[in-house]
Amino acid sequence: MDKGYEKERFESLSIKTSVAKRFNRFCKHMSSSKSMTLLMMIDFFENNGLSPLESISPKVQTLEVLFKKRMNGMIAIMKDIEKHQTKPTVAMLQALFEQAEVSKKPILEQKVRFEEKINRVKNNEEPNKT
Repeated sequence: MDKGYEKERFESLSIKTSVAKRFNRFCKHMSSSKSMTLLMMIDFFENNGLSPLESISPKVQTLEVLFKKRMNGMIAIMKDIEKHQTKPTVAMLQALFEQAEVSKKPILEQKVRFEEKINRVKNNEEPNKT
């Protein structure tokens, strides 16, 4: 019995014999009752906005337009990521490295001056005030 439709009564439809045989084979292939198979078919057409009279296969031009739109969308996303994430991050890292290089130079100079003062003290020389 079909779930959710147990209490409904049956109606008869008049269809040609060849169509009925073909539909019976299709129902067996779908492994469902005739009512449920027909309901699934109707739902499919309604949900996808299709008509049995129209061709489903899209034209090459339609696919090309869709592909170009998606590619343009991907390009826009990548440019946005580059603009708002990658470039600012690179700029911050470069600024940090530049500051690190600048701050290293005075430390080295101070160390050299300190070592010179230590050597002068060891040699009993008079320290220069610099």
